[in-house]
Amino acid sequence: MRPNYWILLVILSLSQTGLCVDEDPGENLPALLREILDKLLDGKYIEGTVDAIEYLRDHSITEHYTDIIRYLHSKDSSLHNLQTSFSNYFTEIILQPRRLASDLRQMEISKFLLSTKYLCSGKSIEFVFTTIDFEYLKNQIMQTPGGSRSLFVTSWEKCSPLLSSSQCLELLIEALRLSSAIYLQPEMVVNMPKDLQEETFKNITTVFKELYDKMAARTQRAIYEWIRQILQRSYKPPPGASGAESWITAENLWFLGRYIVHLSPEEIQKISLNEIRLFINYDNATKQLDSVYDITPATAKAFQERINASGFDMANTSTVYRLGLLVCFFDNVQELDAGEARSVLHQMIKCNRLRGFQADVKKLKSQLLGLVLKNQTLNETLDSISDAIAGLSFTQLESLSPQAVRNAVSVLRTVTGWTTSQMIVLADKFVGDSKNLSLFNISQLGGLVLGVGADTFYSTHPDDLVQAVKGTLSDYAPELTAAQRLAVVTKIVEIRDVSSVLDLLNGSFLKELPLSSLLEMKNYNITHLDHKELRRSQALFLYDVVSDRKPIHEIISFGELVKGLTCERIQSLDNTTFPQVTALLQRNLHLLSPHQLNCLAWKYQKDAPESMPPLLLATLPATVLENAAQSVCRPLLVSLGRAELHLIIPDSAKRIKVIGRALQCLNYTVQDGYDVDVLGRIICNLSPQIIRTNISLKALNEALIQFRSCRSLGDDQKRELRDKIREHYGNPTAWQPELIQDLGPLLTLLSKEDLTIVAQKFPDILLQLGLEVQGMVVPQDFLSVVFSVLERTSGNGKPSSPAPDCSDVRMPSFDHILKLADANSYWSARELRCMSAETFITSVELLGALKSFDVVRLTALKDKAKAVWGPIRAWKNYQVVALGRIALSLSESEIKELDLGSIDTIAALSRQTDWTPTQARSILEGFLQDSGLTVGAMKGSDLAGLGSLLCAMNGSQLSSLSVATYRAAAARIGEVACKVEVLQELLKKARNGFGSVGDWYNSILQEVGTVAAGMSKEEIRILNEDLMPYFQPEAIAAVPSEVFKELSPKQLSNLGPENAAVVTESQKAALSPEQIFSLRAAADGAESNNLKETLPTTSPVTASSTFHSGNCLLLWAACTIQYFFV
Repeated sequence: MRPNYWILLVILSLSQTGLCVDEDPGENLPALLREILDKLLDGKYIEGTVDAIEYLRDHSITEHYTDIIRYLHSKDSSLHNLQTSFSNYFTEIILQPRRLASDLRQMEISKFLLSTKYLCSGKSIEFVFTTIDFEYLKNQIMQTPGGSRSLFVTSWEKCSPLLSSSQCLELLIEALRLSSAIYLQPEMVVNMPKDLQEETFKNITTVFKELYDKMAARTQRAIYEWIRQILQRSYKPPPGASGAESWITAENLWFLGRYIVHLSPEEIQKISLNEIRLFINYDNATKQLDSVYDITPATAKAFQERINASGFDMANTSTVYRLGLLVCFFDNVQELDAGEARSVLHQMIKCNRLRGFQADVKKLKSQLLGLVLKNQTLNETLDSISDAIAGLSFTQLESLSPQAVRNAVSVLRTVTGWTTSQMIVLADKFVGDSKNLSLFNISQLGGLVLGVGADTFYSTHPDDLVQAVKGTLSDYAPELTAAQRLAVVTKIVEIRDVSSVLDLLNGSFLKELPLSSLLEMKNYNITHLDHKELRRSQALFLYDVVSDRKPIHEIISFGELVKGLTCERIQSLDNTTFPQVTALLQRNLHLLSPHQLNCLAWKYQKDAPESMPPLLLATLPATVLENAAQSVCRPLLVSLGRAELHLIIPDSAKRIKVIGRALQCLNYTVQDGYDVDVLGRIICNLSPQIIRTNISLKALNEALIQFRSCRSLGDDQKRELRDKIREHYGNPTAWQPELIQDLGPLLTLLSKEDLTIVAQKFPDILLQLGLEVQGMVVPQDFLSVVFSVLERTSGNGKPSSPAPDCSDVRMPSFDHILKLADANSYWSARELRCMSAETFITSVELLGALKSFDVVRLTALKDKAKAVWGPIRAWKNYQVVALGRIALSLSESEIKELDLGSIDTIAALSRQTDWTPTQARSILEGFLQDSGLTVGAMKGSDLAGLGSLLCAMNGSQLSSLSVATYRAAAARIGEVACKVEVLQELLKKARNGFGSVGDWYNSILQEVGTVAAGMSKEEIRILNEDLMPYFQPEAIAAVPSEVFKELSPKQLSNLGPENAAVVTESQKAALSPEQIFSLRAAADGAESNNLKETLPTTSPVTASSTFHSGNCLLLWAACTIQYFFV
């Protein structure tokens, strides 16, 4: 058929006016064809589409064209109307998956299977005039919140009772894989049929095993129980059996796969010894046991006891190998000799994959290491004791000879778990007193290169560093300190031109390249920047360099250069260029600052409102969103649910309004899982009132799962969630361990009474949770209960030979400290002083990293360090580094005794932010004295290492800083928030290094960071308003109020949302009403050039704004209808 028939048919459909009296317009249509048309007219679009495809496989409709059009007109419809409603429907089911689920539920099973078969096929079906792309449609549904749920839930409801059907089995397997089984609930599993054929049972359980790690713990348990019931039912005892035999045969153990961990110790003890013997001898048993990452100590030990009883020699190397992860809980240490202990240690390397119980693993490794070293020196066995070496103390590492370290470095470099201080010791041993480092040495060190000092890097030949940053150094760049990275970059810059340095460096190293090194560039080949990270100041400058020679679409196609796209450039895009770059910009929204996002939103608002991404709508003034059409709701919810809102909308007051508008789309009610899906991260911002009254019981379980990921809940939110948990799950006395695991961090919100119940029932799980939430803000009640668990389960811990004042004191052990995490803060100062020297040495870095210790306990730990390590003047640099927060308790006189000659030691101390001014001053003076440096002789890496301690410099010292050194470290110095007097002195260096403030580019203002807060009234008054968004937020917050008030309303309106959001209350108090108006407008996202104009009150976004017609989202719908009627 010729394509122009379609045009003719459209004309016919539009011109058709009537029919003869008593004429049935459908009498000439085949019954099937008429039925298809009726389904489409009745709104059964999925069913009608699938029927149409099936019909067209075997039939031609050429002779029915006129009858089809007449029939449509008799139903007050037309091709055009039908196609429009068709497209609207498929837009709706993508935006509203609940509607898709409802329509699928109403289909009878054969139609449902046919529909989902096409949808899940991923095929493109070719016809004469068009292609139906089911893969594209499926992907759109799967990428929409709730889309995956709609397909999974309906597939499960329809097909789980019919698993014996091969079509249903195939569909369920597909649905499980597409959804990763995250919607599979325990109650759904309970109702699965248990009379399946063997092949069907194997197929569905294969998928359950494959998706094990994706499921909730309660779902895993439900699946285990379902499998167990079927295996028990099919178990046939051997002839002559007594009837008391266990159903757990070797074959069934193998069949359980990962679900083997759900066997209780009591069930394991009943397994026939012969069956255990058969199972361990299976070729695949080791692989199976290597994958039981969530096994508990009790289950592992029960298996070991049974294996031992079955005749296996547990000390035999072959047996140890076959144990898999059971070896992580090896229970016969006392029976091993040194060789056997070494064999177990080698197998325990895999224990790093174990989920939890790492404290038990470390304790076991320590015991085995003691056996290995009983008759050999550490120097002799260094390369043969696996990763247990990471548990060696400082004293043991110090005892190593340099040659032993060099001989074993190929092993040492592969070990994970080294602490910073351990790496310093080993790197020093490896490099030796000469401090000479070569490319070969760096390659040999691997991860231990993190222990190499910044000065050692700086003294390394630049050619070696050039090669090293292409390999080993690049691999570990993010973990190096700023001082180490800047030392490397500074040395390379000395011998290479800046263009070649840009080509060479990647990632964290490139971000250390000073802006001052770039300023002389006139041109650059930006293709070399593809996939490279840039600081915003670098991106701003490089964009300027290439903008005269390259079109915008080419520039922003190279990743992070989009950070340099200014508001002026966005607004100047013409009607030809803007459509060309929208796809690139939308792909890189995550790289844009709130100011850039707001500028881009205004550009869309003016030139292409129908195409605006919904996320950008939220950056416009709140009134625009409040008056937006209802059609914006779903796209807006989807966009906000996927975003980090505080990064998109920095102002908290505006954020509340935006969230309120989003919730209005749901009538402020969370009805079910579909609402939870679309809310996404917004759920973390729900008010206590909505949590209390507006989350339905149907949605509560899904909502609680989503709340687990929230990291900044308020106290009122936590209180409401605690009540909801109690209301939904009942009294904790009836809880099962899987529920505790599923609740995760939410468990910390329970009352002390409820936590105590949980602790008595499941102490191991609670201790493990304490480790998982380490570093998070959790209620003190939780930490108190965790501490009491260990107190109750590990005895009084009193030493056998106590010090005179420790006879009645419980003594912390290394095992205790590992398990307690943040709950270590409940040790008393006296208990901490009474810990053994060995315990202190092995746990000092763990204790020093905890933020929960008060000054009294920190002082007790400092006193312990003095007792164990001797006088402070004898402490080594790695010991000072190991102290962490403990160092905060050092007095001014004690600081003076430290050896502070290494910038790496200073860099470690500068990570602590609670130094008093006198302490900071003492550290700075100690560094200058012990290193022999003057302030004027410092390198950029020294300034980077000083960090916040730079603020301790006085005016004389600051004035003697080298301008070149300041320029090299300007970006790092700009991260430090010092007193304004210090910033004013540093600004003098910035003026010397970058010219007078009035001549600065946006890239310079961004580079100097907080130093810009040292500007005078005169300087800030004359600053071009276009530069205001390029202040760093920390700089704005640090500007003195008496200077800040000199900003004009125009300057304030140009601050941008991020900077306006950080203005302090004292700064606001100094402003006039007009200035306050401008400031609020900037925070709200108003366009600074048109503050007095009336803002638009209608939404620029419709449902089509997210899914453009050019993308053919509705390919299934539109193309099918077009083909069917052509």
